[in-house]
Amino acid sequence: MCGICGFFEHDGDRPIDHGTLATMNRTIRHRGPDDEGSFVEHSVALAMRRLSIIDVAGSQQPVFNEERTMSVVFNGEIYNYRELRAELENAGHKFRTNGDTEVIVHAYEQFGDDCLTKFNGMFAFALWDGRQRRLLLARDRFGIKPLHYAEHGSRFYFGSEIKAILAAGVPRDLDSVALDQYLSHLAVPAPYTIYRAIRKLPAGHALIHDQNGSRIFEYWDINFSAVEQTGGFETTLRSQLGDAVGRQLVSDVQVGAFLSGGLDSASIVANAAPLMNSQLPTFTIGFRERSYDERPRARLIAQKFGTAHTEEELAPNLPDLAVRAMTCFDEPFADYSALAAYAIAEVASRSVKVVLSGDGGDEIFAGYQTHYVHKLARLYRRVPEGIRAKFIRPLVRQLPTSMRRLSFDYRAKRFVAGAELPFERGHLAWKEIFTEQVKSSLLSPEFQNQRTVAGEGFSTFEKHFCKVRHLDPLHQLLYVDAKTFLTNDNLVKVDRTSMAHGLEVRVPLLDNELVDFMAQAPHSLLQRGLGSKRLLRRAMAASLPKSVVRGGKKGFTPPMPGWLRHELRDFAIDMLSPGRIQSMGLFQPKAITQLLDEHLTGKQDNNRELWTLIAFSSWWSRDPVTTETPN
Repeated sequence: MCGICGFFEHDGDRPIDHGTLATMNRTIRHRGPDDEGSFVEHSVALAMRRLSIIDVAGSQQPVFNEERTMSVVFNGEIYNYRELRAELENAGHKFRTNGDTEVIVHAYEQFGDDCLTKFNGMFAFALWDGRQRRLLLARDRFGIKPLHYAEHGSRFYFGSEIKAILAAGVPRDLDSVALDQYLSHLAVPAPYTIYRAIRKLPAGHALIHDQNGSRIFEYWDINFSAVEQTGGFETTLRSQLGDAVGRQLVSDVQVGAFLSGGLDSASIVANAAPLMNSQLPTFTIGFRERSYDERPRARLIAQKFGTAHTEEELAPNLPDLAVRAMTCFDEPFADYSALAAYAIAEVASRSVKVVLSGDGGDEIFAGYQTHYVHKLARLYRRVPEGIRAKFIRPLVRQLPTSMRRLSFDYRAKRFVAGAELPFERGHLAWKEIFTEQVKSSLLSPEFQNQRTVAGEGFSTFEKHFCKVRHLDPLHQLLYVDAKTFLTNDNLVKVDRTSMAHGLEVRVPLLDNELVDFMAQAPHSLLQRGLGSKRLLRRAMAASLPKSVVRGGKKGFTPPMPGWLRHELRDFAIDMLSPGRIQSMGLFQPKAITQLLDEHLTGKQDNNRELWTLIAFSSWWSRDPVTTETPN
């Protein structure tokens, strides 16, 4: 696991600036505290920081081919590197290391750009082809590992994190479309970043840059090809899941696992524990509020599989934790489960360098409520409009506000808002933070004039729905969620909070072979009625306690509604003070003050809206380059 950065210089008379390269690399030291390396040749400069996991004593980067005409800097893991190495050696390639990085450069020599389809792993890399004088950037299929780029002046820059590119002097002008999208989706979706000059390379894509400029292409996409034959899926899934976990246990250092108490992480532990030579270390974060706390179920799983279990309670000094967690992100990021992710990564990093996580299970196995609530919406829309308008909607609006986790009033209000809309728009309504109408009242008149159609929240969903409208509703939703929430939010959260502590997180549920297998599963196996993860529950029924197999989803979501009224009350008031908001020139202070007052007095649960604004205020007030990433 590493951090990478570098640039391509178009001005042949301009010497490579070693100082800029060193400055860029220094900003991502937290991603690789064990080692560093660089390579400079004519128009290209590459650098990296290394967290040593495989071939600890060797595999220093950059890694070269035999003739040193090609070099690569690499962030991630290639889990099938041993099989690829054997294939490449049979084709005549000579290896000097025992790690996975060298496989990339030889695979490129052998297969060209098609090498990307050979890699089963999580990765972001930059490969310099000195023969063709071109730079190849690539990101794994789901975007588990990040990669950003920018063109400024005579240079093309890239970096694992935005701060590396900003350190090179790239302009910091705000992207108004990105802000608009952020207010809808909790995070800035690819290809945008909050900075107009910097972009994210989308998941499953590669970028080629040479003297003629840049070309981006997609090398992989989810291919849902549901089959009629349904027999044997449970047995095959158990085998595929075991193989995926086994592949991702390959390491020269100790491997542990996050354990939330839910079905996904429990399935990972159930498959990993028997493969270990010693006790599997597992880690859980809990909360004082019982409705949010999964420690009892996590403890049950740990006992069943004999893991070396560590659990901690997330409570003390929450304002300090919030600041440290938000500092991990170079742009505003409003998924407050990042606080718990940061805390558990900190705990795990004291014992191990690598952990397995259950992330991706909801998108692969159909685990979100929004994956079945559209069925209820169809029934709701059969109720005559007169009855809905005269009775149902007014009654739901008058429900008293509760600050409990997923309370009935919260779910009822969200449901009705989305059920009134067509299928695709309804999916957005159940997920979005600020509607277009609310954004219009929230944003300042000056910023309103900058808004464009591209900033409208649905545009992020629509471009993905367009590709899968021929599929059944469930597979449409799985595809869109994998392309949006998984890539732009969940995996970003996991990467930044873990790498802030020099911890590598692996996600076996996004293993290439497992994902390709699940893409063949008919929707009838994935879901029946209003249930979730039907196939995974059946596959793991004999291995896990019934309370886990039948249990609902909690995850590491903290009790933010209550925290904002108590433990984080003063912090929220400070971050959203009228003076601070006014200085931004982007929002109307009175509108934000109203949201805050409604929540603090218990009139309305605005916790998601408020945290979205708090995260933006935190980002606005700090310099991502000079602010040291906490570790």
